[in-house]
Amino acid sequence: MATPLIIKTREVSSIVVFDIEGEISRQDTPQVTLSSLVQDELDRGRRNILLDLSGVGFIDSYGVGEILASYKSIQNLGGRLKLCRISPKLLLIFKITGLDRVLDIREDCSRALESFSQA
Repeated sequence: MATPLIIKTREVSSIVVFDIEGEISRQDTPQVTLSSLVQDELDRGRRNILLDLSGVGFIDSYGVGEILASYKSIQNLGGRLKLCRISPKLLLIFKITGLDRVLDIREDCSRALESFSQA
């Protein structure tokens, strides 16, 4: 049985942080999607978003698409998306898809947060 997706939102120095747990995958039950939550933040004028993926144990092609859609929406508005604390298993998926060269992936969330203030 799939682990339900839980996304908690918090703000750190005007950066929106999504703490994500569970599986980022297509499920039969309707749920709030990552890309829709990101869009909500963009609609509120927030442009810098950090995804803490430490609680994510599984991601499928749908989940990869959700992250990529979020990235594109943020980029189109001049914002930045960063990811932190990705498991080796998830990082391998990003490497296989080539997204590790597109997405800003950091091991440490505090360093990722600091990097938003750098040019």
